[in-house]
Amino acid sequence: MRKTIIAGNWKMNKTVSETKEFLNELLPMIKDVNANVIIATPFTSLTVASELTKNSIVKIAAQNMGNRLKGAYTGEISPLMLKDIDVNYVIIGHSERREYYGDTDFHVNEKVKLALETKLIPILCIGEKLEEREANETKNVVKTQIVEGLKDVSKEDAKNVVIAYEPVWAIGTGKTATPEMAQDVHKYIRDLLADMYGQEVSDEISILYGGSMKPENVVELLNESDIDGGLIGGASLEAKSFAKLIEAGKN
Repeated sequence: MRKTIIAGNWKMNKTVSETKEFLNELLPMIKDVNANVIIATPFTSLTVASELTKNSIVKIAAQNMGNRLKGAYTGEISPLMLKDIDVNYVIIGHSERREYYGDTDFHVNEKVKLALETKLIPILCIGEKLEEREANETKNVVKTQIVEGLKDVSKEDAKNVVIAYEPVWAIGTGKTATPEMAQDVHKYIRDLLADMYGQEVSDEISILYGGSMKPENVVELLNESDIDGGLIGGASLEAKSFAKLIEAGKN
């Protein structure tokens, strides 16, 4: 049975001291909650976040990683470095990485395969821009990003991938796809994964919604049959709002 996952993506927010302050506030609030929780901190906070959450329900994710294990790649972070500090997950192909930093489907695929090779769980982000939605290209965009992002990924490895559908037009804008709109794309993704890997594998893969999920809409979204949680930006930066989302996503 696939997991419901509540994942917070802090993006370029929170210093090390702010990370400590946040986790010291959050962890007591959720100590009795049975849920699958991920927090993706900036690289500088990964070590302290990993240490503080060691005996909690929270797992730590990196927001990106390099596409090589080691070498002369100034400024890059190897998956081996992430594993060494007990990072469990890595976000790959976030729309901001694609748009601002040139991550192509080819780069995304390289990173997904390398994450799986090093026993990190990739959170593969996909989603369409506003002009693509308005041109009725949503499903074509999503299909290309999934097929190319998972190229040469085996059926066994696919079970260890998390998909995050993030309509780019709904990130940080306050706009949210209606639960029905989100479910329609999530169902399409599930069917596509079934075509690629079989229904049994597809049914094991968690598909998260990543478009401005917040306490006000989380219950409605999670009630949809193919929405298995959220990749949450702004609402994950404040401990009380994030705790409410975790409570909504409990097992």
